[in-house]
Parts: sequence; C-alpha cells; structure tokens
Amino acid sequence: MANHKATKKHARQALKRRDRNRYYGKTTRNAIKTLRAAEGSAAKEQLSSVESMIDKLAKKGVIHRNKAANLKSKLAKKVNAATAAA
Repeated sequence: MANHKATKKHARQALKRRDRNRYYGKTTRNAIKTLRAAEGSAAKEQLSSVESMIDKLAKKGVIHRNKAANLKSKLAKKVNAATAAA
C-alpha cells in the first residue's frame, strides 16, 4: 500500500478514473449493440450519437484511436447497407 500522502491520493484518483472509464466503456458497448440491432431510419438516427460516444472514449484514452476509427467505419458501413437495402 502507498505510504506517501500524494501516492495515496493518486491511488484514490486512479480508482475513480477506472470506475468512470468502465462505466463509459460499458455504456458505449451497450449503445453499439442496440445500434447493430436497430433497423432502417432508427439506426441512422442513433449512428451520430454512438460515434460521438466512441470519439469521447478515444479522446480520453479509454480505447485506442485506431480502434475507434475501425468501430465507426464498421458501424457506418452496416447502417448504410441496411438503409440501402430497405
């Protein structure tokens, strides 16, 4: 366990950050699942908000920027294909 005052504070902050990152990560994963399950115009409306969530995760370093780009690309491709078929 940490012995210095500043190190104890850093450990507390790390726990808070971890919980926050886990929450936002899980929320985004759930949003991606609902987007993949959505059909037609509903998916098109959800796409921008999900892309925004992914961008925020990448900006904060929760996920890598390349992973964020890949996710957004795959989601956009799926939504465009679904709306073109409908």
